Amino acid sequence: MFEDKFKIWQRGKVVRKFFSSFRYSVQNFFAKNEYPEYTIFSILAIITGASVGLAAVLFHKLIQFFEYFFFDLILNEILFIGIGVVIVIPIIGMLLQSLMIYLFPKTAKRKGVIDVIKAVSTRGGYIPFRTTLFHALAPVISIGSGGTVGPEGPAAQIGGGVASKLGQLFDLSDQRKRMFTAAGAGAAISAVFNTPLGGIFFALEVVLLNDFHTATFSALILASVTASVISRIFLGNTPAFQFTDAGVGPYENFYLFLILGILAGILSLLFIRYSSVIRDLFHKHLKAKYPQWALMSVVGLLVGVSGFFHPEIFGIGYETINKLLNGQTAWQLALILLVLKFILVPLILSSGGFGGIFAPSLFMGASFGYLFAVVLQVFFGIDVNVTTYVLVGMGAMLGGINSIPISAILIIFEMTKDYAFILPLMLAVVMSSMIVQWKLKGTITAKHLEEEGFEISSGRDTAILKSLTVSEAMKRDIFMVKANLPVPSLISQLVENPHNVVYTTDNNDKIIGVITDNEIMPIITEYDTLSKMLVANDIARSEVTIVSESDNLDFVFKIMGKGSMHQFPVKSDDGQISGIIRRQDVISAYNKATMKMNVKDSFATELRTLNQSKGSKVADGYSIIEHTIPRAFIGKSVIDLKFRNTYGLEILMVKHKRSVLSEETNERVTIPSTDYKFTSDDLLVLFGSDEKIEEFKEKYY
Repeated sequence: MFEDKFKIWQRGKVVRKFFSSFRYSVQNFFAKNEYPEYTIFSILAIITGASVGLAAVLFHKLIQFFEYFFFDLILNEILFIGIGVVIVIPIIGMLLQSLMIYLFPKTAKRKGVIDVIKAVSTRGGYIPFRTTLFHALAPVISIGSGGTVGPEGPAAQIGGGVASKLGQLFDLSDQRKRMFTAAGAGAAISAVFNTPLGGIFFALEVVLLNDFHTATFSALILASVTASVISRIFLGNTPAFQFTDAGVGPYENFYLFLILGILAGILSLLFIRYSSVIRDLFHKHLKAKYPQWALMSVVGLLVGVSGFFHPEIFGIGYETINKLLNGQTAWQLALILLVLKFILVPLILSSGGFGGIFAPSLFMGASFGYLFAVVLQVFFGIDVNVTTYVLVGMGAMLGGINSIPISAILIIFEMTKDYAFILPLMLAVVMSSMIVQWKLKGTITAKHLEEEGFEISSGRDTAILKSLTVSEAMKRDIFMVKANLPVPSLISQLVENPHNVVYTTDNNDKIIGVITDNEIMPIITEYDTLSKMLVANDIARSEVTIVSESDNLDFVFKIMGKGSMHQFPVKSDDGQISGIIRRQDVISAYNKATMKMNVKDSFATELRTLNQSKGSKVADGYSIIEHTIPRAFIGKSVIDLKFRNTYGLEILMVKHKRSVLSEETNERVTIPSTDYKFTSDDLLVLFGSDEKIEEFKEKYY
């Protein structure tokens, strides 16, 4: 047993050495030729796009292979039993997926785009490569065996995983890894749909949660365009959806597209609600009583029976969408397929099956748009272009169910390449998305993240503010007076005091009111009459918001945005007033934290090869150093030490030394969170003024 493990370790050691050598060669090449930063960045983005494009092509071919394997090879072998044997194929596919879940339960849980978002937002863009491989194989088994789900979500996860692995190989900083992981996910959508703009805005809307930065946008463009080119080379330039005419009709009938958007929004909301109910049913009740393989087999049986009567329900369904676009489907069949897709997709995904909901959204939207057009023609006698309403329905359902209005518009627009079509499409998609987000009070992606216990808001700015506490930004002085202080005395103190906000206190020094210029100015005009009659509490406002030292700055900033006050009193853990926090204090703390992140990313390579004795000069009076962990720090967290306040330094990263079978030492790097606890193997990488660095060195020499 030990010999087998040793052989595996030896092979892994060879692979690690190869990639380490490859990474060093690439970095050395760039360093020798002194390429500009943007050139290196662009080359990496193109490499990412090309790699993701090839992965998307392979994914597409695998789906075709498994469809051939299940519905040609296996079906032909057992067809002598009867045509009804087609019912068994989805059951076999679900059983294979349940076996994969049983063998790799942790990896199986990292499903779809949600895992890419979590990787980008919380794991520095890191996605284990085994996760990428697992979620490349499981969906092709699901779709290839007739599962009525889509390939786009898994493709985005594969693209993000490939980009993440490249980021690890090139030893990119966490910020760059996040950027390229998101670009990889967008590039995969670009390759699958052959819509570069749709892929770019998918990454921005979904993966990056609308966190826009210029450098990120450049990476998205280069990667998406490259992936789309690769896809066209290997899969051809024929669009997935083909139709002859999509006239929009007279402008006075545009209100019909508005109605279609509203109805599509309601249908999207019903689908989301139904999916949530089914998910809760499986996760909270059925999976606790029955084995997963049994539940998945039952769902596979339902898919098989549905496919026996209506084979159009099997797989992705693009062929059926094309028939709807060209008016080659009876309205009765369109209605049946809409109902079946609506019911089966959540059952497959909630029971444990793998796949995405982009293609089902398009399928349901096409069916609904087709039925809407038929109703207008038959019952209201309105002559409409069925193809146009099918396309608008596709965009409206895609945008509504997935909360991606811009991506939905661009994906459908790039498929049609007809600018005249953009107005009704925008109208319906925006209306559908607005209804869904209004009822959900946010996007479906944010809702799913909240259900899993993740509070990921709109990007980097929020993340920075949440990482900082009030105690790190507050001022330790506050202007307080007794509530019964006469107004003349109050004004005298205001003149002499630098503060322009006064807090009134009772006899127990508890804050009971606040006085600003708005309260002072009205009595100035009647000073002689009123001043002798009033005390401080007579003019104070009683609504006072008090925050705690442990509150994060994102919370404080949001409260400031809801009211007119730009500063709040701060209380310590023992309930005593300890200072104030002002808007400018929050902004200053944010700017310092941003500078730290920028310094860390700019010196990413240097930080990993830092010379402990000399450090690295960043600017006049500021340096980065590496320092062994002081004994007093071991077992304590960053927040326990109140590091910024106590030492005036920033911890950029923590290096760890770990030995592998006592033969070589590998180093890994962590960006510590506030609750990270230090160990004896840690090395601190610190940034700050030379003066503070010297003080730290002297104290912990």
